[in-house]
Amino acid sequence: MKINGYHHLTMSTDGAQEDYDFFTKDLGLYSVKRTVLFDGVLPVYHLYYGSKNGDESTIITTFPFRKPGVYGRRGTNQSKVVQQAIPVGAADFWINRLNERGHKAVKTNRFGLDRVEFAHPSGIELQLVENPEDPRNPIVNEEMGIGAEHAIKGIYGGVVAVTDRNAMDDFMTIALPLEKMADDENGMAYKVPTNNGMSSVVEITEIKDQAQGTWTLSGGTIHHFALNTGDEDSQLKLRAHIEGLGFTDISEQKDRNYFKSCYVRSPGGALFELAWTTAEGWAKDEPADAIGQTLVFPPWFEDRKEELIAGLEPASFQDA
Repeated sequence: MKINGYHHLTMSTDGAQEDYDFFTKDLGLYSVKRTVLFDGVLPVYHLYYGSKNGDESTIITTFPFRKPGVYGRRGTNQSKVVQQAIPVGAADFWINRLNERGHKAVKTNRFGLDRVEFAHPSGIELQLVENPEDPRNPIVNEEMGIGAEHAIKGIYGGVVAVTDRNAMDDFMTIALPLEKMADDENGMAYKVPTNNGMSSVVEITEIKDQAQGTWTLSGGTIHHFALNTGDEDSQLKLRAHIEGLGFTDISEQKDRNYFKSCYVRSPGGALFELAWTTAEGWAKDEPADAIGQTLVFPPWFEDRKEELIAGLEPASFQDA
């Protein structure tokens, strides 16, 4: 039973084209996969961004909900902020770049780390965190004007808002289990273990004066944070451990074509995923050196392909 860093983070956003432009042009990430929402019946894109090869711990995924017009409420007892890591000293570059591109950005500091705070076009809060303990290669994108000294390295972590910090502390340290590394009047931080020396976290902030945030898939909200179990054995052992503690709001394993997942609802409501990548990974339906270039569907949607394409929001997904 083990966790090895993050697998991915998932948000529900607004327009598909603005989402694609934001991640690939403004932030300099690469398109890793273009597919559709595997659950339910709505025709909605599922877009994946990250390093050029789609390395684990670099992946941000989005469901753009403009076409169906389904929007949620940001609030407490919900995942609040998506965080990515940048090199130490890169914050000023990003503040200038983001402001020039119309995204208001400011520098802040929490738990001793400088960070850039800004928002996705759909309103979801984002942070770029200067992480001195991150050996990963930066996701360089010279075409977009982002060199190695400034480029995003991948996921740093995420912030979850709760009304009961004690119940969440029990879940984080006993159920997942993660090591608490910081605790102050604003909240707590937990270290997500990795086998490559990288430091990544889950941060908790206590917010008691906001309404409950939406839990369903709906535009303008974060849906879940996915932790990497590395393989199926670790995933199923961790699932059994969590369920055995009484956290019975945990799903059976689900086939996500490129990885397999279980989902668990934390006491406040924020959703966590336990995931591991299958042997074929992103190359299951595209050449390994050309991932994220075409719209692909899982085998079980073959009979719905035309219907889904007709219902999707028009988007060109042009890189320049």
